[in-house]
Amino acid sequence: MTADRKQEARKKFLLGGIIVKAGLSKADRAFLLGGLLEMARVAVGSPEHRRLREIGEKAFKAPSLNGEVARAEEMAEWH
Repeated sequence: MTADRKQEARKKFLLGGIIVKAGLSKADRAFLLGGLLEMARVAVGSPEHRRLREIGEKAFKAPSLNGEVARAEEMAEWH
């Protein structure tokens, strides 16, 4: 495997981990893509962008009670 392919595989793995961390691993692919496309429309630096980024930062830092990462239901309480 070339270095470029390894880098691409790692990138996909990390992005997949974000889906799992958000509690969306069983979500419909079209739903996920639709949500991502909506997020792509949010202007960097806008209030909505800052709000979503803050939620994400908290999610990366916050373990749940059982030691796993916070799920989407827990994150809903943060905003």
